[in-house]
Amino acid sequence: MKFSANLGFLWADLPLPDAVRAAAAAGFDAVELHWPYDTPAADLRAALDATGLPVLGLNTVRGDVAGGENGLSALTGREVEARAAIDQALGYGAEIGAANVHVMAGFAAGPDAQATFIANLRYACEQAEAQGMGILIEPLNRHDAPGYFLATTDQARAIIEQVGAPNLRLMFDCYHVGRTEGDLVTRLADLAPILGHIQIAAVPDRGAPDHGEIHYPTVFRAIAEMGWAAPLGAEYKPGGETGATLGWLADARA
Repeated sequence: MKFSANLGFLWADLPLPDAVRAAAAAGFDAVELHWPYDTPAADLRAALDATGLPVLGLNTVRGDVAGGENGLSALTGREVEARAAIDQALGYGAEIGAANVHVMAGFAAGPDAQATFIANLRYACEQAEAQGMGILIEPLNRHDAPGYFLATTDQARAIIEQVGAPNLRLMFDCYHVGRTEGDLVTRLADLAPILGHIQIAAVPDRGAPDHGEIHYPTVFRAIAEMGWAAPLGAEYKPGGETGATLGWLADARA
């Protein structure tokens, strides 16, 4: 298996270029980002070039974080801001060579939100295609993000079908799916045709993937049998010094 370090959580105490170097030294095969926009793209690109690590993706901005926002693209009446966030993510992503942008939906509900999200995703896919990039959407679990527009993999699949763009795919976070839907191996196999990225963390505490309700060796074996070759995203909260939590990485490669 190959693994990607999510630098939104891992080595979060370091400047991003240093976090990239730490991920490379720890043996990760790629990195992924949350909101890297405070770091000059040139500085991050230099660290990526020096280590040879690819960037699997980054997120669109959340909006008014102090006001509790967590994405803009399903918010009716906020289309100008949502598309500016998409443009920002694609522009920054192009500078650092990112493969994908995760378009965050935000807190919303109802048919208007659905129509707004679909329209913004079509815009995102069109803009991303011109740059050779993909667009990802990710359901968030109802415990951590109550009221988030995109809550289940079935909902995500229906939206992907409605948008109808070949570069729109599902980001399957085993933590979020594990907390709300379960049956990960079956869900992964069922959704294989639309998967764009897979992430991992323990359930229910979102710690390192070496404890909790999910037996990750079984999940890793099933993913390998699916023929999945891309790095899996380690998006977990280390709860301390990241290096001290990486025993699972060595075990997965043993």
